[in-house]
Amino acid sequence: MKPLPVLIVLFAGPCLAASPERLVDYVNPLLGTTTLWDKEDIGYEPTHRVWGGEVFPGSSVPNAMVQLTPVTQFRSGSGYQYEDGTIYGFAHTSKGHWNLCHVPLLPATTGYTARDYASPFSHDNESAHPGYYQVYLERYGVDAELTSTRRCAVHRYTFKEDAGKRLLANLSRSNERVREWDLEQDGPNAFSGFQRTGDSVYFYAVANHPIDRIETLQERRRRLPVVHFQDATGPLELRIGFSFVSVENARQNLEHEVADKSFQAVRDEASAEWEKLLGKVRVEGGTERQRRLFYSCLYRSFLWPALRSDVNQDFAGHGGERENLDFDYYTMPSLWDDYRNKLVLLEMLSPGVTSDVIRSMIYRAEPSGFMPTFFHGDHAAPFIAGAYLRGLRGFDAQRAYELLLRNATLENRTRPHVLAYIDKGYVPEQDVADPVLETVANAGVTKTLEYAYDDYAVARLAEALGDADNQRLLMQRTGAYKNVFDESTGFMRGRLASGEWIKEFDPERVFYEYMYREANAWQSTFFAPHDVPGLVALYGGPAAFEEKLDKLFSTPFTGREAYNMSVFLGQYCHGNQPDHNYPYLYTLIGKPEKSQRVLDHIMQKFYGMGPEGLAYAGMDDAGEMSAWYVFAAMGFYPFSPADPEFVVSAPLFDKVEIQLGDSAATIRKAGGGRRVVRVESGGRELDGFVLPHPALTRGDTITISTEE
Repeated sequence: MKPLPVLIVLFAGPCLAASPERLVDYVNPLLGTTTLWDKEDIGYEPTHRVWGGEVFPGSSVPNAMVQLTPVTQFRSGSGYQYEDGTIYGFAHTSKGHWNLCHVPLLPATTGYTARDYASPFSHDNESAHPGYYQVYLERYGVDAELTSTRRCAVHRYTFKEDAGKRLLANLSRSNERVREWDLEQDGPNAFSGFQRTGDSVYFYAVANHPIDRIETLQERRRRLPVVHFQDATGPLELRIGFSFVSVENARQNLEHEVADKSFQAVRDEASAEWEKLLGKVRVEGGTERQRRLFYSCLYRSFLWPALRSDVNQDFAGHGGERENLDFDYYTMPSLWDDYRNKLVLLEMLSPGVTSDVIRSMIYRAEPSGFMPTFFHGDHAAPFIAGAYLRGLRGFDAQRAYELLLRNATLENRTRPHVLAYIDKGYVPEQDVADPVLETVANAGVTKTLEYAYDDYAVARLAEALGDADNQRLLMQRTGAYKNVFDESTGFMRGRLASGEWIKEFDPERVFYEYMYREANAWQSTFFAPHDVPGLVALYGGPAAFEEKLDKLFSTPFTGREAYNMSVFLGQYCHGNQPDHNYPYLYTLIGKPEKSQRVLDHIMQKFYGMGPEGLAYAGMDDAGEMSAWYVFAAMGFYPFSPADPEFVVSAPLFDKVEIQLGDSAATIRKAGGGRRVVRVESGGRELDGFVLPHPALTRGDTITISTEE
């Protein structure tokens, strides 16, 4: 089985006879798997591999527990790097971060050891499709095909004739430290076991060939279980159920979701599930490349958070104890990354999943009394507040608000230094001599900016729920971002507890956690999405602010090499999240043509990069990079995700139809240019370039008029 070359599949041009008939055929799951090496692309001369999209190309259905994917490198992003040439196994969980990759399995014949078993492969004999992955393993002469359901995996291995059929189960490896594992035969054709890392993952597998025996190879400390199958005709097929609770639950999941379905039937069902989701957004016009990028990015936006409860609603709760509640339990969202856009897209197209994600977060919060976060900031606040203000009601909003209010008013792990922030109006930075990129400090500037915005989000929720006193209190704190604005430099700058500015200051110098979080002053200074007029006023008005924005997008980046900083337009970094809404600032000061020039440059140049046409500008971060493209291509963006409105830009497509519940809104591009001059919704012209969310839920026709 030899697929079309990847570059042709993703970017087929006018020479192709016809566009795909199904939306899933526009999707290439390999988009985002490659790494950039060219200085001209990255923005500096790399001395090590920069972080690519870090995505996985394997089989999954939307927001599923099982994400079945090849592993070419353990402890490396999703486990798959396109530039690698060997496969160590097919793991059953993934994300696009440095964790998971549970239960790696690999078919084999002979000639392996406990340490030497990986197989070379070629991209010429590899193909990927929503809900399906295929690769030819050269070492063993096996064509491997994978498909999946929400909680189950189905493998089909076609061996050469008369080859011994074996399965290597390297349970001592994952992207996390493996604490314990077990594998044992569980019937004539079945085996089961578990792998314990931070979580315990249980599995129950049924093969279509009888098991001859299970042995364990050992070489020094390395142990490799091997399942031997008896001689039988036809491909070896494995149906595997998974659970984070027990082997018995894994077996129940398998019986419920797969039972005796054929490989092709499971694959067809997975494809149909993706077709249904992708079909909620239908586009007309644009180029073939734009449509393929659009649907590939839309697909990539719906893989995380991932399901963690079983068909009987069991899940591993607090302390790993079995819990059973009346909703699907999901992993934490990657809040610092994807609250900006991806979670808004999830809420719009999968409101049931979003409600259960928030219910899962509330459940996690109960032992401590504080709403949890991910990585940095308190961005459950804009996620939950925005979802509620846009009409989502499938969760206990009052309880979520109470937890978020505690985050904002009491010292806690979600908001470190919040009492100092309340007392001084900013998060003080530590006085560090000779800080370097990796200096671990308070990230005081970023925390101040983010806490101010998070306060705004909680205040909006307080207002909606009738808590006027706390709404006023929190709104008074939303101007805290001004307290780290240094007028003498025109940048947000770190301050000591004494009120003095950090003395050594270079706005181009990047830090991971000193003053700024994964950014420099340029990439941090314009973050006040709740108060753009106030931000503009710090510069003396729109003209001076526009000039500063011009410098952001034109001052060459000459900063230090950093893993997660790549691909620049001036100082603007599209390879990381902190500045992703900045292009829309021009529109909000009445210069939409400048926003459009930046947006079009990013969409054209920073997606489908590199010699294979498969690279992102930087990490996808659980779908954030992908969702950015989806919104920008549709022509509206959640500039402030806590607010039920969007900033309008020129769509890439002539028509976009988006299904939200029972209503379908239509976005039409009028005129042949890229400069937005007027926006109409339901036949009425809007005042400016901000689209209220109800226009979408009412099913309005939204006309975006453009000129050259």
